[in-house]
Amino acid sequence: MTPVIRPARSDDYDEIARIWMESWVSTGLDQASEPLLTQLRARVRQEIANGWSLFVADDHGKLAAMLALHLPKLYLDQLFVAPEYHGRGLGRQLLAFTRSQLPDEISLRCVRENEKAWRWYEREGFVFERERIEPLNGLMMKYYRWKKEEPPR
Repeated sequence: MTPVIRPARSDDYDEIARIWMESWVSTGLDQASEPLLTQLRARVRQEIANGWSLFVADDHGKLAAMLALHLPKLYLDQLFVAPEYHGRGLGRQLLAFTRSQLPDEISLRCVRENEKAWRWYEREGFVFERERIEPLNGLMMKYYRWKKEEPPR
């Protein structure tokens, strides 16, 4: 049975931060640590206050993934699948859900060194627009956009 995508609840936030950290660490770009987990826990709450629509993939009470959208900005901010759920099509399911929420246009960014992620977004129809350093973390980011194709006239 496929996990169900649902809006996150406040009692999910700590588990969301854990999934975020574990998935991020699985890229090889960082080490798991209590300070990182504490930072992500605070960031979940801060970003919700700043306009995130936060969703989870719920696998019978176990969270399998997190998805953060900023709907007014047409922005897919975070999509992280727990490492034990990698390779099961959950990312594609979350992206289909994102397209149902943002049917005409989606923008996102990926860390340049996270090649697995940006290559996946490119296969899913996102078009590279530019690179620039993210001032908050000093990482080089790749910016992408997907637009719904207009039907031929």
